[in-house]
Amino acid sequence: MPNPLPFVPEMAEVGAGLHNVLKNGAIPPTTISLLQLRAGQILGSTYFTIRETNNLRAIGESEERITALATWQDATYFTDAERIALELVEAVLTPNPSGERVPDELFAKASAHYDDKALWTLIMAIAHIGFFTPAALIAKPIPGMPPGQNYTG
Repeated sequence: MPNPLPFVPEMAEVGAGLHNVLKNGAIPPTTISLLQLRAGQILGSTYFTIRETNNLRAIGESEERITALATWQDATYFTDAERIALELVEAVLTPNPSGERVPDELFAKASAHYDDKALWTLIMAIAHIGFFTPAALIAKPIPGMPPGQNYTG
């Protein structure tokens, strides 16, 4: 598909607002990229997976941490705070047969590691992926290409 901005220019403003929230300093950029890479893996999005793998490499993350993300529950490479962020994104993106995706216990664990601003930033990091998921899965931007140059038209 062609670049969406000529057709829906308002999308740039919403996307920029979400990007700005992620840069507010409440959550380390590494945690945000780990969370978003895990989301890409769950969603089956090559675009998100390549983008966030490249972002993690660019900020100096080890190949072990990047590779182990798919099995983070058993891997020893992640901090407790990172684990909570990963658990949150999985809870939000994975259907739960018992209904509630983010139980009070998970929220309590997250609250023990993150203050209110950081929790809202994590929520917006998940929302950022949610906002761009339809474009990533339907329009299939070209992985590894910069924004604005990652569409066919």
